[in-house]
Amino acid sequence: MTDRQHNILNAIVEQYAEVASPVGSTLLAKLFNVSSATIRAEMADLERMGFISQPHTSAGRVPTDKGYRFYVNGINDSSAIKPQERRGERALASRVHNAGAPERMIRNAVDTLVELTHNLGLATIGNQLYISGLSNLFGQPEFMNALQAQQVARLLDNLEPWLREAAPNEPLSVYIGQENPVGRSAGCTLIISRFSSPFSDRSYIGTLGPTRQSYREVMTLVSRAGQELEEGLFV
Repeated sequence: MTDRQHNILNAIVEQYAEVASPVGSTLLAKLFNVSSATIRAEMADLERMGFISQPHTSAGRVPTDKGYRFYVNGINDSSAIKPQERRGERALASRVHNAGAPERMIRNAVDTLVELTHNLGLATIGNQLYISGLSNLFGQPEFMNALQAQQVARLLDNLEPWLREAAPNEPLSVYIGQENPVGRSAGCTLIISRFSSPFSDRSYIGTLGPTRQSYREVMTLVSRAGQELEEGLFV
């Protein structure tokens, strides 16, 4: 992949997350100050490589799971943090450290993630899975389809036992679309942070949303939620 193709893919991921409709060559041509024909040729190459696809009803393109994975793997911590991310991190810290009881700290962190990311929020508290923001999830245009909504529900039904059994060991894990342990056809992304708590040395907090989302922002917030909980729960 060339640098320009990499940048075009990043732009498609980010624009699609923002507008929820396929991204066309005219918009990208303006962003990159090249002709629409040049963009269409680059998009054709990206499509042949499997990073984007063309919905049958549109001339625009959307990222594939492979495209999202490439984008996520390219996110690095050295990028400048946006002001809204700083505000979100401060909100998480405040609501965790002012909550009091450990269970309330975890619930506050989840509820704050729901507010900030507009995804479903989740966390393990002992042997239970706490979930908040179902209306956010099923209000997304991707999940108006009954079959996809059923796949999402299946994923949620099986998530807690899967977490207990698989016990992801990374500080932050991102499961995109087909990478999900269950509900692989739901078009969801699960982003979870592992943290230690009085309930378990391997607790989890995270979000579940459509594959179309602002990955860098959500990953930053989920990671910070885990860090704040690990600090706050053992003060």
